[in-house]
Amino acid sequence: MMRFFFSCLFTSCLLANGFGQLTGTFTTSAGQPIPFASILLLNPVDSTLVKGSLTDEQGAFRMDNNTPGTYLLRFTSVGYQTWHSPVFELAASRSGKDFGTLMMREDTRQLGEVVVRAEKPLFEQQVAGTIVNVESSLMSKGSSVLGVLERSPGVVIDYQNNSLMLNGKSGVMVMLNGKLMRLPLAQVVVLLNGMSANEISTIELLTTPPSRYDAEGNAGLINIVTKKSKQQGTNGSVSATGGYGWGEKGSGSVTLSHNTGKLDLYGSYLFSHDRTYTDLFILSSQDMPVFGGRLDVVAWDTTTAVQNNHNATVGIDYKINTKTGVGGSINFNRNTSSPARYAGATYTILPDSLLLFKGEVKGVNLWNTLTSSVYLERELRPGEKVTTDLDYLYFKNDNPSEVQNSFQNRDGTAVGTDNSLFSPRQKSFAHTLFHVGVFKTDYTRPITTKLKIETGLKATYSGGSSVSGIESQVDGEWIGRSETTTTIRMKERIGAAYASVNTQFNTTIQVAAGVRYEYSQTRMDDPKTGDNTIDRRLGAWFPTVLVSKKVNPNAEWQLSYTKRISRPSYNDLASYVLYSDPTAVYSGNPALKPTLTSNLKLGYTFRSYSFSLLFSRDKHPIARYQITEREARNLLYVSPQNLAWQNNLTFQTSLPWKLNNWWMMNYSFIGGLRQFRVEHTRIPIEKSYFGYSVNFSQTFKLPGRFSAELSGWYNSTAYNGSIKVTGFGALNAGVKKELRNDAGSFQFSITDILRTLQINPYYGTLTQEAFSIKNHVQVNTESTQWPIIKLTYSRSFGDIHSNKKSQRKAGSMDERDRVRKE
Repeated sequence: MMRFFFSCLFTSCLLANGFGQLTGTFTTSAGQPIPFASILLLNPVDSTLVKGSLTDEQGAFRMDNNTPGTYLLRFTSVGYQTWHSPVFELAASRSGKDFGTLMMREDTRQLGEVVVRAEKPLFEQQVAGTIVNVESSLMSKGSSVLGVLERSPGVVIDYQNNSLMLNGKSGVMVMLNGKLMRLPLAQVVVLLNGMSANEISTIELLTTPPSRYDAEGNAGLINIVTKKSKQQGTNGSVSATGGYGWGEKGSGSVTLSHNTGKLDLYGSYLFSHDRTYTDLFILSSQDMPVFGGRLDVVAWDTTTAVQNNHNATVGIDYKINTKTGVGGSINFNRNTSSPARYAGATYTILPDSLLLFKGEVKGVNLWNTLTSSVYLERELRPGEKVTTDLDYLYFKNDNPSEVQNSFQNRDGTAVGTDNSLFSPRQKSFAHTLFHVGVFKTDYTRPITTKLKIETGLKATYSGGSSVSGIESQVDGEWIGRSETTTTIRMKERIGAAYASVNTQFNTTIQVAAGVRYEYSQTRMDDPKTGDNTIDRRLGAWFPTVLVSKKVNPNAEWQLSYTKRISRPSYNDLASYVLYSDPTAVYSGNPALKPTLTSNLKLGYTFRSYSFSLLFSRDKHPIARYQITEREARNLLYVSPQNLAWQNNLTFQTSLPWKLNNWWMMNYSFIGGLRQFRVEHTRIPIEKSYFGYSVNFSQTFKLPGRFSAELSGWYNSTAYNGSIKVTGFGALNAGVKKELRNDAGSFQFSITDILRTLQINPYYGTLTQEAFSIKNHVQVNTESTQWPIIKLTYSRSFGDIHSNKKSQRKAGSMDERDRVRKE
């Protein structure tokens, strides 16, 4: 038996080593050979690399010892369009395949110098969601990542409350290079606003992600992918931005990398400064017993803030040998915001009483975040790989503020000086410390060239504590307001396992099916009393099915089903309070339930055009910043609440048009029917409405190395729980000048040219709210005062340019040869 086994093994090795020779020759349109081009043999199931080669000086390539199976061949070379072969099969009965002579098309070029230009559309539709090619937009240079997201299809930024929505849903999780940013959403928004888009490659808006991703995020995932140089040698880039809106803006960044092929060292540093402005105008009527009954309120609020952000990253990747690699990175971010808020209000207490309020709130909001990651990657055999990651996140926030206010009656007499609620001096404090540890291991293995399996395990531990409260000065002494003081500790453990199968049924149908199981335990305790306030355990299965069928080389159908979850965040559950005004506080909600979501999506792509229809059903979706009251009926509590359910039927399309070589247009539309039921209000209600968002960009390539872009977006009227927000949008423009001899580029941008970025939330228009409040808030962002203008200079440097020069020389020779023959 052993002899038979070794004989079979020896025979199979001989067959594998002597089988499947691939040959061919690549030439220019003029018949000249293309030397040193990259030829890649790919698995058609997921485009993973099987083998690679280079063409010789005659443009010829040869790959030996290829096992039987189905493959795809890719050609890439600077100055030429990327080429893919049709899917082909190497049968055991054939000795190989000769592709013959293949003529490649040159990319966009100028005589004597090849200039490779990005031809990717700004938005691309895939089975899992929409890909935003950040580098395809002139507006990205000098912009923040949050600014790019604001211009992306289906993304809505809530500037008043620092939150995000995707396709009309608030359960969004943000990832950086595939790793969840396990921070409060408000802090994530602050980080994204301080992060430069100069170093971002793509942003993935994943509404139906595959099972290898966390199931967290019922609205989907936003994965921000940073640039990383793959060029060998020492390379880097610098950029500097200066600008002005209501206040000055500026940023500077530098990136460096040194890659020997075996060792890659990299690092970056970014500093940004932003002086901003926001004002509010509020009209409100409500019935509050603490004021003695019905009252009408006219209020105004002006906030100025100076925000400084430091972000530093260092990392290393090291190939121990051809099959094993290790690496790690450390990122530190420090964000300081110093807001100053000035408010005034008149309280008309029916029938004839009048109170005048003036307030000044000053504070500091300091965030420190440290993220570290290490990994080990091992290739067991071609295509079979094990990857292990270990991540640690440290997060600290201090947010003290002090309030000076006055309440006066019609005669100018101060009122409430002996009452903690109306005290002329108050101060709030909030201190949060948070730790997260993540262990993850993934295993991939091709069973055949048409079948691949993936499986993995993940464990996450989170722990933190927070102390918050409000104190009032009464008769010269600081007195804590018991209803506002909170001290809590939280621990959360999440264990996950997944398995998926990717298969190519034939040359046209590809299927990826998987399942993920997650078990979580969330525990919150009160350190003062030792009482356990929350102890939740949840285990659930999350299946995923993704199917694609190619109708022809230009068209493809896509069908997917996913199930997802949104767990309440630490801030959502905590019973903290933060000062808003004398009658309102921000708070958490310990009674929140997690959201479970099912998504079914049908998509169709034709060339670069895409269309999709998505149906989603949410159970207990979380709506933040809802208004409630408690038994004491002395304060408005602004807190997250569960809706009963939410249904969305969403149509999405992306339409890139290239009118000619110098004019390209991109249009996208996301919209459809949205339904939900609200039950936390005094009168429960169901609501159906049509909501949509529209994005467009027009890019012009002009003479003299100039290019220009005009872009805009509009979000229609939408609802966040019982809060109605009317439509708003912006029009932007940019001009770019590329300097000769790799001297960099200048880019000038104007954001919100028409000064239309005004946001109008309405409370009490849908149903009866707490205290029977009816409220309209007009939020004027900074650009409503003056469009924000920025000028950015950026330049890349290093060994990459010596490679470009040789490639330009070869390109110019091809061009001269073509001219001679014509």
